[in-house]
Amino acid sequence: MHLNTLQPAEGSKRAHMRRGRGIGSGLGKTAGRGHKGQRARAGGYHKIGFEGGQMPAQRRLPKFGFTSRRSAYSAEVRLHELNNLADNVIDLLSLKAANIIGPRIKIAKIINSGKLEKKVMIRGVGVTSGARQIIEDLGGKIE
Repeated sequence: MHLNTLQPAEGSKRAHMRRGRGIGSGLGKTAGRGHKGQRARAGGYHKIGFEGGQMPAQRRLPKFGFTSRRSAYSAEVRLHELNNLADNVIDLLSLKAANIIGPRIKIAKIINSGKLEKKVMIRGVGVTSGARQIIEDLGGKIE
């Protein structure tokens, strides 16, 4: 096999259609553009997103992003922040008392970030699988 002998498989390539070359070609006269209208004209087409004069979707939609309403009352707690707590039993109230989460937080989740150095007991707080492994390896409990 040589580079100059490579060619596509039989039947994988179709000959391109020569438009506007007479009635016998199958694409004569209007050349597949139909009769009249903007698309039939030379140079007569529109920009991307044009909807025929109707206000386009990208202009109908607001420009600002999306902020989850849940983020107002949920928080993440890092593992190393639990070292600052004096009490070994950790719940929402103890996290609020230590100013680790805000006063309006209703849902908290402990994530695997940093190093935990003591045995703790978690009550009523979510825990990721990585954080759960570290807490249980230190002899802690999750309820």
